[in-house]
Amino acid sequence: MFTRTESFREFIRFYPIVSIIVGIHIALYLFTILPIFPNLWFIETFSGINLYIINGEYWRLITPIFMHSGFSHVLFNSFSLILFGPGLERMLGGSRFLLVYLVSGLIANIATLFIEPLTYTHVGSSGAIFGLFGYYIAIIVFRKNILSKQNSQIIITLAIISLVMTFVEPNINITAHIFGLLGGFVLGALSKK
Repeated sequence: MFTRTESFREFIRFYPIVSIIVGIHIALYLFTILPIFPNLWFIETFSGINLYIINGEYWRLITPIFMHSGFSHVLFNSFSLILFGPGLERMLGGSRFLLVYLVSGLIANIATLFIEPLTYTHVGSSGAIFGLFGYYIAIIVFRKNILSKQNSQIIITLAIISLVMTFVEPNINITAHIFGLLGGFVLGALSKK
């Protein structure tokens, strides 16, 4: 389930939503570093800045889900999505998967808005990715027959490690990670499929 054996073309065909999201990650990252683009404008316009959000720039609740602050940041989050997204996209279908991803990220960013200071600035898809972990955990808890015991153990282990790393690594939006995970779990618990 979490081993990728597809060719690049097969991956895009089988998992179009994951592929599109990763493509957006890469494109926006390139827009922020290549000198042919107005780099600072992309960073200033699409980052989550709590003060600007409360002053009506509500798109900043969604756009940070696709923005990243450096090469290792975009690489790690995109790799996590490529590893854990396809199984869920196959289970849910493209539109439901996208809904889980975006709503988890939105919940993470709304929590960041209410909990963190007005001066807080954030980017990254990890709140949405933690939402995928939360959704998987809800499947493990409420619909045990969908995932094998081995896949369930992989998810639980990686979710725990990721959560621990949230409190160890510097410059992490702890609020987004926790509320993304909780948001994904609630969405999974409410799902009938």
